[in-house]
Amino acid sequence: MLDAKYIRENPDVVRAAMSARGDSWDVDAYLAVDAKRRALIAELEALQMARNEASKRIGALMAAGERDEAEVAKAEVAAVKDKIVALEDTTKALDDEARELLATAPNITHATVPVGTDEAANEEVRRNGTPRTFDFEPQAHWDLGPALGIVDFDRGVKLAKSKFVVLGGDGARLSRALINFMLDEHHKAGFKEWWPPTLANTTALYGTGQLPKFEDDLYKAAGQDLYLIPTAEVVLTNLHAQEVLDGADLPLKYCAFSQCFREEAGAAGRDTRGMIRVHQFDKVELVKFATPETSYDELESMTAQAEHILELLDLPYRTIVLCTGDTGFSAAKTYDIEVWLPSYGAYKEISSCSNCEDFQARRASIKYRDSDAFKGSRFVHTLNGSGLAVGRTIAAIIENYQNADGSVAIPDVLRPYLGGQELINVA
Repeated sequence: MLDAKYIRENPDVVRAAMSARGDSWDVDAYLAVDAKRRALIAELEALQMARNEASKRIGALMAAGERDEAEVAKAEVAAVKDKIVALEDTTKALDDEARELLATAPNITHATVPVGTDEAANEEVRRNGTPRTFDFEPQAHWDLGPALGIVDFDRGVKLAKSKFVVLGGDGARLSRALINFMLDEHHKAGFKEWWPPTLANTTALYGTGQLPKFEDDLYKAAGQDLYLIPTAEVVLTNLHAQEVLDGADLPLKYCAFSQCFREEAGAAGRDTRGMIRVHQFDKVELVKFATPETSYDELESMTAQAEHILELLDLPYRTIVLCTGDTGFSAAKTYDIEVWLPSYGAYKEISSCSNCEDFQARRASIKYRDSDAFKGSRFVHTLNGSGLAVGRTIAAIIENYQNADGSVAIPDVLRPYLGGQELINVA
């Protein structure tokens, strides 16, 4: 959530930020509600002061035996009280309206984010590895996976609906191996592992910015204030909602495996085949809590940590910085890491690492205190990233490690997790 004071004092900056994002959030509409609310608050405070002064005068009049004047003063106080009640109701309604408007305002992007309207303006930062040149016709994972009996799209549809996938045999084992491998590597890098719920309440989803704007992308539990999480970012970040952290403990580095659920309401027609865009998927998530002074260094190291997983798996990738129009709602700056997929002849997103600055912390009330640096408490900066999306990693392994005979080699770093197995063959 943006700082109301900042919007009030820097309206042109906020207008420019919304324009750069291509977002229609109306700064002037918010300022009009805010100005009216603030004027009513001032009027309310003046009336409350007048009521308090009149109440004191009534007591003095009664003590002096001037009962008639005291009764007149009581009538005046009663009238003021009625005005106060009416103003309190109006002010609360304006408070709610202002809060609802703020809740739909996206974050302001960082000055280093390239300006652009869509992914065409994203800028490549670096590449690692060289896409493999095949001496045979490579298969797409949506063909080779089923042929090996490790990925089953038809049974996913039978059990649920389209865009659900079943993994079997070595596919299930490969998924489990990847999850454990990723968590082990993040543990080595100092990330504390959590095992969070797969359901989260409205407050948690509001805190990280999924609600109210993206409710159509969420699966809601019928009759309950609970949603299936779209990412473990929601639960990991909200572990410290309504808390004041010790600045000496920052940065906090967390990771978790979770299943993730997304309706993908706005993604019709995109990546319709395979495991790239599905309704349920596994992911290992990274989250950090940092000071404002260090959060961008932490973003760089978080991105490097996600890249490290791909380097160990020996999968070619590139890293891009998203432009203003492609940066997510809560993020101030985002790096996407894209893995090479031969079936597309292109790089496809496998991780997204973002610094949200104090945007989520303001919504979830996550602060820290460091008495040596300043008085009071400040909002932390929150960061999140995929480390990595498991299904997309499986797709990348199947396609990049396939052999001419239809088998798939298992990356060296995963073999200890699979009992030394080196190949996936037809079951």
